[in-house]
Amino acid sequence: PKSPSPRQNKPVRYFIMKSSNLQNIEISQQTGIWSTMPSNERKLNGAFRQSSMVYLIFSVQGSGHFQGFARMCSSIRCEKSLDWGSAGLGGVFKVEWIRKESIPFQFAHHLLNPWNDNKRVQ
Repeated sequence: PKSPSPRQNKPVRYFIMKSSNLQNIEISQQTGIWSTMPSNERKLNGAFRQSSMVYLIFSVQGSGHFQGFARMCSSIRCEKSLDWGSAGLGGVFKVEWIRKESIPFQFAHHLLNPWNDNKRVQ
């Protein structure tokens, strides 16, 4: 399916999503949904409403790699997913996986985050 084009004059936003385990990322790649901590929901929903596109770059905590990236396709709903074993996660939202590949952080060390004291993106 053809991805929608970005809304004009609206920023594109990017977020690094840290997962506690690889299984949750694999479930997301199969089901096309994701769930995050409730503390992240307001920021992601705001970005989804106010941006042309929201891209999520996934990494498993402690892996030293990115596992791929997806586009956020819906706002976060109240319903929770039973697929994830982790209690404490918030509602689910739709994602479209664009790339599924393990990429070492060192391949992105040239990328710096101006909103995080120009630290490396990882």
